[in-house]
Amino acid sequence: MTRKEQKEERRQAILMTALSLFVEKGYYDTKITDIAAAVPMSTGLMFHYFESKEELLLELVKMGAEGTRSLSAGVPAKQLEKIPADVFLTGFLTKVFAYAKEEPWVFNMFVLMGQVRRSGMPEEAHKTALAVDSIEFTSALISRGQKDGIFREGDATLLARCFWASVQGIMEEMAMDKSMPAPDPSWIVAMLKV
Repeated sequence: MTRKEQKEERRQAILMTALSLFVEKGYYDTKITDIAAAVPMSTGLMFHYFESKEELLLELVKMGAEGTRSLSAGVPAKQLEKIPADVFLTGFLTKVFAYAKEEPWVFNMFVLMGQVRRSGMPEEAHKTALAVDSIEFTSALISRGQKDGIFREGDATLLARCFWASVQGIMEEMAMDKSMPAPDPSWIVAMLKV
């Protein structure tokens, strides 16, 4: 392994350790020394990778934001229009749940992003988390599904918020109980249907 690869591996270890501790103990109750000890490394060496706990949090939030933006990633707009909205959302949730089971840190990322969106968190991380908008994309999908007679009538934005609140809650439960099986994604999409 090259020196550059070792450095990146250690950086990832710091990020994943901080993510776990921020979710388990809370951001403000987690000390830099806690993260360094859990990695394990000296606190001084950790500052070589991240100048502050705030910088570490911001990096995690950026990772979470990037993951959220991938909602329609890989699906060209013309092709997306041809996929029924319920099929797209069911397929998306299937992939998210499967990926999270393979990579359990994803559950923690959902929890962290929910925490950072609340007031009282460091400003830059808070703003970055709030800038992530999966609601607008999902609302447009729901509107299309309503026009196609697949989804129930009603405020598409409110329905999108309820959809994502359900997903958030499921991810939080699965973060707390690693043995919990993922629900059938069609159950969640069914709450939108006629």
